[in-house]
Amino acid sequence: MKGVYIFLAEGFEDMEAIGTRDVLVRGGVDVKTVSLDGKREVTSSHGTTVRADMVRSEFDTQPGRELADRKDVLIFPGGMPGSKFLAGDRPLMELMKRHYVLGGTVAAICAAPGLVASQLSPLSGIRFTCFDGFERYMTEKGAVYTPESTVVDGHLITGRGAGHAIAFGLAILAYLEGEEAAAKVRAGLML
Repeated sequence: MKGVYIFLAEGFEDMEAIGTRDVLVRGGVDVKTVSLDGKREVTSSHGTTVRADMVRSEFDTQPGRELADRKDVLIFPGGMPGSKFLAGDRPLMELMKRHYVLGGTVAAICAAPGLVASQLSPLSGIRFTCFDGFERYMTEKGAVYTPESTVVDGHLITGRGAGHAIAFGLAILAYLEGEEAAAKVRAGLML
């Protein structure tokens, strides 16, 4: 899948989706939000309604679906029940698995590493972080949990939770555009 996409399911975590998007846009990354259902408007776990750039049917017809490299990123914010909806979307999870096997990058934060990224294979020896209580889904598959803010291991990027959303976005930006681009955005945010 060519491009950078953030998937929004009803009940997504506001900061993890919007904060990540904001950091990437500030860094010059063309990122699109995708609503999982047929409506452009998606409501977060805290009641904020946002308008996605595209609905699922538009995403599904994007060219290059069977192509991926490290700069093609599928981003999964946490939040409940958003993470459960993402994880339960069989076609999306199959696409994510193919994308990852082809060398595409997967980024997940909060509950999404445990519920979504845990469906990737192989995970043995891969370092990750997530929201407390969701680590077992990955560790049962041999992944190694660390309580860091963000972890980049190969082409899997994980973040701990809402309080780490900006760091998560900066980690993705550094991965895509380099440390200098991330440092420039970090300075602009006065971090």
